[in-house]
Amino acid sequence: MAEPWQPTTTRRGAVPGPASPAWSKREALVLPDGCMDLLWSEGRLLVAGPDTRAFEPAGPPAHWAGLRFFPGTAPGYLAVPAHELRDRRVDLADLWPAPAVRRLRDRVEAAPSAATALEAAALERAAETGPPDPLLGVLVAALDAGRPVARTADALGLGARTLHRRALAAFGYGPKTLARVLRLQRALRLARAGVPYAACAARAGYADQAHLARDVKELAGRPLGRLLGGG
Repeated sequence: MAEPWQPTTTRRGAVPGPASPAWSKREALVLPDGCMDLLWSEGRLLVAGPDTRAFEPAGPPAHWAGLRFFPGTAPGYLAVPAHELRDRRVDLADLWPAPAVRRLRDRVEAAPSAATALEAAALERAAETGPPDPLLGVLVAALDAGRPVARTADALGLGARTLHRRALAAFGYGPKTLARVLRLQRALRLARAGVPYAACAARAGYADQAHLARDVKELAGRPLGRLLGGG
């Protein structure tokens, strides 16, 4: 089974993501995707919490390395509820004891690859904390497939309040927001593959193309055409 994170390095962007041509062209702009990241840059260890809107870092270009955690898995590793980090970039020293941060910083600085060092440390900590709640993976898969939140909750045997409470701790927001974020990512994958916008909207689960356009503008802060490099 794959680990619940993706080691990666990138230039400029504050949140490294899976290596793909679309992301490498816009590495300064980070879109909501349900993930959290453990980051290293110029001697600093940072945590990028779950985003509910696009994040565009300021400042000069910089080299970043990090781990991107599958939705719902970072809070167990970090020992911090996701909702406390929603739409935030936080120094790891604000979350962990100073000795633990110092050990990880020394390890990363001494390693040939910062991303590899972070991954090795994550594997060791995962062995101590245990696997993530499998229910969370089922929830993400169901919502990513476009299943309604209420039907998913029923299938999981959870009431609406219980599901919302667990989602806040795991993802940083409720299941409806998670479903919306995952729907956006589905639409963007289709659009980047050349699928016409109207078909993207229908296949991703939007009511129509106008609904897709509104959601992209609200979550990404810019129109779909501009987001994809069309001006």
